[in-house]
Amino acid sequence: MNEKKSLQETFAPSGICFGCGVANEKGLRIRSFPNGEEVTATWKAEPHHQAFPGMLSGGIVGTLLDCHSNWTAAHYLMKKNGKTEPDCTVTANYSVKLLRPTPSNATIKLVARVVDSTEDRATVEAELIAGDKVCATCKGLFVIVKEGHPAYYRW
Repeated sequence: MNEKKSLQETFAPSGICFGCGVANEKGLRIRSFPNGEEVTATWKAEPHHQAFPGMLSGGIVGTLLDCHSNWTAAHYLMKKNGKTEPDCTVTANYSVKLLRPTPSNATIKLVARVVDSTEDRATVEAELIAGDKVCATCKGLFVIVKEGHPAYYRW
């Protein structure tokens, strides 16, 4: 079976980011996939991702939403700007609302969409869903970096 490649596997196979780096064996390894106007991902926690028994750490929730939203912005801006590869984008700001505890034994679904953009930045809204309930939401601004920025060559 030939499994579809995620945005991360396609455009950043050597990425070391804790949240989305394909090459980070100790990271979360988020796999984001374009799905119409949205980008989606599913992810499964391990016991060491817990804050307390049976519940996912809020820091892990934030990382999942941040990295997935960043890839949503990068993919959107790539398409909007008519490119075949995304420019490197970074998080300018993001805020997370923790609506309820996230069970660590449930499959996590991430759904993100761009709600506003210019040529070099995108505002993204995202949800983290577990057990068919929205457990957290996120809104962030993600910007394309220029040469000279420490993250410029990361992809």
